[in-house]
Amino acid sequence: MAVKDTVENAISGNTITIFSKTWCPYCRRAKALIASEFAGTKTQILELDTLDEGDDIQNYLYEKTGQRSVPNIFINQKHVGGCDKVVALHSQGELAPLVRA
Repeated sequence: MAVKDTVENAISGNTITIFSKTWCPYCRRAKALIASEFAGTKTQILELDTLDEGDDIQNYLYEKTGQRSVPNIFINQKHVGGCDKVVALHSQGELAPLVRA
């Protein structure tokens, strides 16, 4: 259960957790938004394509959330989805209150 522990500890130990891949343009966009708007916020980014257990983490995330794609983003232990969802929340003014909750 090391994969489950890795995922759950990342989610519970950070305000923002992003499961990403280094080559993904949607991941880059989401990470840039988070970095620019919430620079002082405790954030962990796990680049699945650089981790030996990356495929297993992605499979566990699919079991947990029903989402296989990256980025897979959690804010205050709540699954919020991917890039489009985070950008939409930000443009609606709902992302900052979610981070501060």
